[in-house]
Amino acid sequence: MKYRKIVVTLVIVIVFGMIGSLSGPRWTPQPLEETIVPESEDVAIGGPVRTDPVGTYEIDQQVFEVALDGAQVLATLTFPVGAPGERPGMLFMHGAGTGAHTNFADQAQALASAGVYVLVPAKRLDTYTTASRDYPAMAQDYLASWEVLRDWPGVDPARVGVYGESEGAWIAPIAAVQQPAVAFVILVSAPVVAPREQVAFAADSYLRNVGVPESLLRAIPRGVGAQPPGGGFEYADFDAEPWHSRVTQPVLMTYGTDDPSMPIVQGPLVFIDSMAEAGNTDYTVRYFQGANHGLRLDGELVEGFVDVLARWTLGLPETADAEPRIAGAQPEQRFRAAPLDHPHWYADGDMLVWTLLGSFVLLLVAPVVWLAGRGVARIRGRHPHTFPPPLARFTAAVSLSSVAIMVVFAAYVAYVASLALNYRTDDLVVHGGWIALHALGILTVGVGVRSVDAAANARRTLGRTAFSARQAVIWWSAHLGATSLLIIAAYWGVFPTLF
Repeated sequence: MKYRKIVVTLVIVIVFGMIGSLSGPRWTPQPLEETIVPESEDVAIGGPVRTDPVGTYEIDQQVFEVALDGAQVLATLTFPVGAPGERPGMLFMHGAGTGAHTNFADQAQALASAGVYVLVPAKRLDTYTTASRDYPAMAQDYLASWEVLRDWPGVDPARVGVYGESEGAWIAPIAAVQQPAVAFVILVSAPVVAPREQVAFAADSYLRNVGVPESLLRAIPRGVGAQPPGGGFEYADFDAEPWHSRVTQPVLMTYGTDDPSMPIVQGPLVFIDSMAEAGNTDYTVRYFQGANHGLRLDGELVEGFVDVLARWTLGLPETADAEPRIAGAQPEQRFRAAPLDHPHWYADGDMLVWTLLGSFVLLLVAPVVWLAGRGVARIRGRHPHTFPPPLARFTAAVSLSSVAIMVVFAAYVAYVASLALNYRTDDLVVHGGWIALHALGILTVGVGVRSVDAAANARRTLGRTAFSARQAVIWWSAHLGATSLLIIAAYWGVFPTLF
């Protein structure tokens, strides 16, 4: 009898593992076969043209409001004092992590000291939410600030370009297409690929850096590829290529080699191919050794970054195709960012919430009915009808252990995410925790098998009198709820799988 229960437990565990493996998209990122080999380790912008270096001029600032269509935003203009003639202008576009007019102060001050007028408008937030972002509309809003900069006294209206960082690098090319008078485009840590593809790529990179078990990686397409509950997030599949293929302005792309969130090899290759469709070959790419997503090293802008920005901007049009075109440190990208398979309907959108809530509701029915029954029995002065031993203990254990799996899994994922975002590792927790989750899943199945066996024995021994209607509701709701949670846990990889 004991061995039969063990065999049944193992069979059910294998079935749960198969359910988890087959019920959702698998994660099989393809290696990136193409590569980029910098022509020089020196990031300096070439060409014979003379430009003022960073630090040439004193700077000043002015803060004012820019009127948009239906809103106003603050903007900070940083400009050189005493620079001769009309000067180039650069409009900054925010990434997802910035939004204030006071951001990009280091870049703005350095550029202004070289003779560039820099305008940093605040991000418009009344039309920008986590679930809804319209990049072409955002480009139109930024162009209102661009027009202010273009018309500013001391600015050469023919030499005003845009700087887009991270998410802003999706917006900057759109603005350049919408307004052909934009003089140049600077893309810093540009994703290039669609947002959903970039997020999946980043998740894979971060998790591999942490050293998570391979089976946990299959959660990437199941999480990132799913439509979030409540709808929205249409921008996650925004296709930037039609805009990239219409960019005619000179383009400067910069990346840090220690930025695991971006396809730092694939991105420039794709963008260069796209802009070539418009007959545009004026590209420059720079890689900065050890720099992160914000082009910083140890909290400071990496050495040479602002010098590259300043000289390339001031030297246009001569610097648009100056050699070397691609320079700096050697970039590395192991896998290709690519479109994701979407989960099936039962693990997508609102169903993600309803299945989880339904499972917990079923589990809650058991203690609610149990408490109600005891209350009614006490009011009537009767002794409450109890479960045949040890069914009460098994029923409670199945319920609590299935909930424990979800709690431990959530805590494990949160800790792994914290490790990934802070560039840390913890092999003991990462691998030990995953093994513990598998063990907890197997233990829960084992308890469930014993509970079902005990219920069957009680029914054979006592017949229909083994359970009252109330107890049947308690037992079935607890076990159905626990089974549902175990299936959800299996979907996310909690059970070991053979393939």
